[in-house]
Amino acid sequence: MALNYIWIALFTIGVIVGVVKLVFLQDYEALPEMMDSTFKMSNTAFEMTLGLTGTLTLWMGILKIGEDSGLVDKLARFLSPVLTKLFPEIPANHPALGSIFMNISANMLGLDNAATPVGLKAMQELQSINDKKDTASNSMIMFLVLNTSGLTIIPVSIMAYRSKFGAADPADVFIPLLLTTMCSTLVGLLTVSLYQRINLFQKNILIMLGSIAILVAALFTAISGMDNEQMQHFCRLLTACLILGTILLFIYSGVHKKLNVYNSFIEGAKGGFHVAVSLIPYCVAILAAVGVFRASGALQMIQDGLTWCVEWCGLNSDFVGAVPVALMKPLNGAGARGMMLECFESFGPDSFVGHLASVLQGSTDTTFYILAIYFGSVGIKKYRYSVACGLMADVAGMIAAVFFSYFFFG
Repeated sequence: MALNYIWIALFTIGVIVGVVKLVFLQDYEALPEMMDSTFKMSNTAFEMTLGLTGTLTLWMGILKIGEDSGLVDKLARFLSPVLTKLFPEIPANHPALGSIFMNISANMLGLDNAATPVGLKAMQELQSINDKKDTASNSMIMFLVLNTSGLTIIPVSIMAYRSKFGAADPADVFIPLLLTTMCSTLVGLLTVSLYQRINLFQKNILIMLGSIAILVAALFTAISGMDNEQMQHFCRLLTACLILGTILLFIYSGVHKKLNVYNSFIEGAKGGFHVAVSLIPYCVAILAAVGVFRASGALQMIQDGLTWCVEWCGLNSDFVGAVPVALMKPLNGAGARGMMLECFESFGPDSFVGHLASVLQGSTDTTFYILAIYFGSVGIKKYRYSVACGLMADVAGMIAAVFFSYFFFG
């Protein structure tokens, strides 16, 4: 329901701003530009969704091999002592636990294309045990908020964009970004746990959090002393090894079970196109509204108003230049990425605004986009408190991004 109101608000505010420009400023291009933006963003949504088809097909085929070989079941049994505490509705050893872990792992490594199909698969499995098919279950909400909080260990894509724009040290946002996403994920986890009355001070959960801390420390140790080029090569190599290793693990698990691996892959991959097509309406709805809101100038007005308020309070307003990234991030990842690149172009990637824009881009994930896509793929219409929890994680990530950016780059 919250997404419904936000969607209506984006269109309404955009049109009102456009009409005001026409009547009082005699800006005769305002409404036509908004109309053009609607068509442009709708086409972008269509192209972006179809562009996901290849990745969906690949990973749904690989997952099918894992299901047929029993590897997903083994993974679920291994993880069930921890994940069943966070997802008490899911039966122990259910394959959804394996898909959830794989999705979260891919997100931690910044592998958006790999994470999405696995996440959609997890949602389908969660829907299979959902008693109310049109209402989000507790497990779905926990899974979605962990996704939208965007915990990232290796921000590969952000470092690549910074390098492309000539940053002296593209990887210098590594530590502040990691700290920021840890804050947003912790707030998201705590918020959902309060709603669902989950006790986080349990042995298995504490062991999991401690293991993550050890892995992060090991990663810091591995990259300490590396120069920028060495660090980027290390991150790319680690990412490639993890993805290719996962694919080979699934394939040879099928070989070990004497499956016809190729046929299993084809059977699973057939669903990739159908899933991608089912996502088109949800993408078009979100991006069209964002396009109207942005083209109307409402986003720029908010930024200007915020600058005035901050300066009136006597505070440093340097961070305001990167605020469009924060405002766009919960709505649309591509829009937020475009805002980040605009900050690079206007202020430079090594400026304070450039650094802050980079951290904000990776601070959380695209909350409304993920809600629309993941819930839409299984026909969920009642989101319950998922939007509220997701936005709390977003706000925590944005505040942490500003704080750590001032600390490291201010």
